[in-house]
Amino acid sequence: MKKINIAILTLIGLTSCNKNNEKADGYGNFEATEITISAESNGKIEFLKVEEGDLLKSQIQVGLVDTLQLYLTKQQLIASKGSISSKSANILSQKSVLAEQLKTAQLEKNRISSMYAENAATKRQVDEIDGKVKVIEAQIKSVGTQNAPILSDLKSIDAQIDKINDQIKKSTIINPITGTILTKYAEPGEITAFGKPLYKIANISEMTLRVFVSETQLPQLKIGQEVTIKIDGVKEMKSYKGTISSIATQAEFTPKIIQTKEERVNLVYAVKIKVINDGGLKIGMPAEMWIK
Repeated sequence: MKKINIAILTLIGLTSCNKNNEKADGYGNFEATEITISAESNGKIEFLKVEEGDLLKSQIQVGLVDTLQLYLTKQQLIASKGSISSKSANILSQKSVLAEQLKTAQLEKNRISSMYAENAATKRQVDEIDGKVKVIEAQIKSVGTQNAPILSDLKSIDAQIDKINDQIKKSTIINPITGTILTKYAEPGEITAFGKPLYKIANISEMTLRVFVSETQLPQLKIGQEVTIKIDGVKEMKSYKGTISSIATQAEFTPKIIQTKEERVNLVYAVKIKVINDGGLKIGMPAEMWIK
């Protein structure tokens, strides 16, 4: 009886040691798509309502770069357009008057031509009315030629106004995605320039864990499969549910941060796992993947 108890205790001890010595099926770090929002115009930052740790929604205005000079330039262009438009209106009115004169002259021409056919008018009268019609037609053509450069100037001003409107629009800082502010680079009152970073944001509600597995582990994995993710806790490891979102089709060398020097020279495959973040997961945090 004593020997049997000793054997049972030894078996339990071995089983316990095996459990403690179990290794995870993959190791890696959490990632998230980080986006750096930069200024699209030059000038003083009027306001920038972002703070590190803030959760922002997509497509909301969070800041503004000074647009006063752009506004004044736009008003100047609008005034110029009005002045040029009045010149065009005068020319068009002249063209309208000439068109009425041409209409009257053509009626007179038709009447005299009919009279000439009945020997009631002279050839001189026919020639005079033909000349009058041609003169009016030439005047209409000349007026149209005068209006062409004015219309070209108006198109140029419209293009400049569109450009100013686009610059004013780009002076409005719109947050592009729903996410958490990671870093703030600028403050209200500072002078910014095109391409200068303002803040960095990332959607960390769902994190991606990139782990590396060996070729022998690939048959156990498939896209959409649920796995267990573990991170270090205060007393014990904390577990999360994860879903495999992608598996690399080509092998690569294991990153230096993974395991031992001998294992780092092996070829492995990258596996990405989506994990819902309860607030405890951070970018760069190490984690383990357990298939079972």
